[in-house]
Amino acid sequence: MASTYMSKLARLRQAAGYTQGSFINAFAEEAARIGIAASVSIRQLRRWERETPPPLPHPGQQAVLEALFGVPLAEMGFAVPRHRVTVSAPISHPEEVKRRRFVADAGALATTALVTSRRGPWVGTPDVARLRASLDGLYQTDHAAGSAPAMAQANCIERQLTDRLSAASYTNHIGRELQIMLAELHGHRAWYGYDSGRVVQGRTACMEALSAAQLIDDPLLQVSVLETFVLLAIKAERLWEAASAVEHAARLAKRAGAGHTVHLVIALRDANVATHAGDLSAARRALSHAVSRQGRVDMDTEVPKWARFVGGFEVDYATADLYVRAGQPKRAVPFLRAAARGIGQDLARNSASYRVKLADVLLEAGEVDEACAEMSAVLDALGRISSARLMGKVRAFQVAAARVESVAARECGERIRETFRGGIA
Repeated sequence: MASTYMSKLARLRQAAGYTQGSFINAFAEEAARIGIAASVSIRQLRRWERETPPPLPHPGQQAVLEALFGVPLAEMGFAVPRHRVTVSAPISHPEEVKRRRFVADAGALATTALVTSRRGPWVGTPDVARLRASLDGLYQTDHAAGSAPAMAQANCIERQLTDRLSAASYTNHIGRELQIMLAELHGHRAWYGYDSGRVVQGRTACMEALSAAQLIDDPLLQVSVLETFVLLAIKAERLWEAASAVEHAARLAKRAGAGHTVHLVIALRDANVATHAGDLSAARRALSHAVSRQGRVDMDTEVPKWARFVGGFEVDYATADLYVRAGQPKRAVPFLRAAARGIGQDLARNSASYRVKLADVLLEAGEVDEACAEMSAVLDALGRISSARLMGKVRAFQVAAARVESVAARECGERIRETFRGGIA
């Protein structure tokens, strides 16, 4: 009969999502990150997980294991000598201070990379993985259902993150991961402020996100916040702030060695600023840069999650916006059609927003029937999406359609009124 015994270390490893093979790689990466000359082989890992009691890791291996899992070595199932126990209390009794013991304890404290002496529960890699999955899930909620339900989820995640940062015990590595996630969360909240029309709240969230990203010295995370800040600054009619944010984002991206996708996002924000400022020459230059970057995104080996939304459809949309601002709606139509076709179906909120823009431009270009057909398709999807910005665009179309003498326009306007009376707004 096969044994069902599983050691504490094996349970920790599996909860963190590692196979034995991937754990060896993760161990090596963590050792390099914290600057400790330590390694482990598959054979040694198997002995740690199989033997009772398991062989004691040497001090360097202990430091890496504790950094990876965020729990003391003793809680991984090892019999740890007293002088090797990770402490979260004063290192020497005040009545028994001896220089030799003090120096030894201080050295042990440094190698274990403890962040705090709090009495709260330990936070380790499995906890971080669960929080990361919840945080990443915000993208799907926002894209599919809009900012309102995503904000509710974000509030819950923020409470969990701040509770752990303020009251739990964790290693430097785990603490940094928690701070990164909190910075990302504030970045999400900044976008929700923009999408809901709450510009002041969005700008406040941007400042919190920027501060958090600066404290952990993560330039790409700062870029992700700045690209949202550009949109909020434009909405607040503070174009000088938007332009400065674009310039700063470009400097940070260059410093970080960012790939073409990140630079594509920055070029699009540059085009946004120039278009709203009425500098169509600068907007065309920015779009030219965007097209160049778009043609090379396949060369990127790694793309941050926040930049993965971008694609050729964004370039088409920005080009259409340029033509609209230039008073040439008919030239904008083919670009908007391409953008509406090119955007992924999983980006439901943005897809609806693109189609509203297309309906607006078609109406302006005199294509009333097609404009109303596009708006009808948007109304079919509105029941699943909660976005104040999107609803505002639909209402603006309703006002514009009311000025047109057309049966299709009157019927479309009536359907919009019925939709909002039904509680969709």
